[in-house]
Amino acid sequence: MGRLDDAAAQAGSLRHREHRPYPLPERPWTMGQTWQDLLFAHWRVPHDVLRPHVPEPLELEQHDGSAWIGLTPFRVAGLRLRGAPPLPLLSSFHELNCRTYVRAGDRPGIWFFSLDASSRAAVAAARRTYRLPYRHARIDAGAGSFRASTDGGDFFRARYHGVGMPAPAKPATLEYFLAERYCLYAGNGQLRAEIHHAPWPLQAAEAELEHRGIAPVELEGEPICHYARRQDVVVWSPERY
Repeated sequence: MGRLDDAAAQAGSLRHREHRPYPLPERPWTMGQTWQDLLFAHWRVPHDVLRPHVPEPLELEQHDGSAWIGLTPFRVAGLRLRGAPPLPLLSSFHELNCRTYVRAGDRPGIWFFSLDASSRAAVAAARRTYRLPYRHARIDAGAGSFRASTDGGDFFRARYHGVGMPAPAKPATLEYFLAERYCLYAGNGQLRAEIHHAPWPLQAAEAELEHRGIAPVELEGEPICHYARRQDVVVWSPERY
């Protein structure tokens, strides 16, 4: 799909609303993105070990007695502002997220420990506009492979692919807890940006991983891995809640 097709698919995601846990914001969304070739690699982490790394206004959520940390490599495509087409050279780059799962009031969401991106322009804009901890990283990625490293010596390497047919996660499952979230928290935990997309088309994943220094705490054991080929997304500007 070309850049204009990505833009149409992003706006088209708004036709699917029945799965959302709460209504869409009344104000207009501000940005569209298409995410491609995503790996979700998740580790159990003791709640009390991770709690000091999450801002006090946010509740650190647990599933099956544990908090969870996810490392998620993917490609961003079709990045654009509402009403504008994606711009060549600026609309596509690779990104690696380190995240956990939080709640403020009735809104479950995502807290990012870091977001490493191959685009310096995207890093600067996201840090300024969304107050997210973006960093520039050297990233080499292809079909089913991803290598990222930062100036501080942190690195992530993965080879992965999906297994089986894609399907949405069922409510109350671990997959639903990890994937079906429709906002992110930023700043000191007092900013929230709403997100919308169709239900995630998840597959199980086979993956080989190496990493150092990306997560704020030690990640032990083998991760639980899922794969998604594509997701079309619209994002609202952050606001205090």
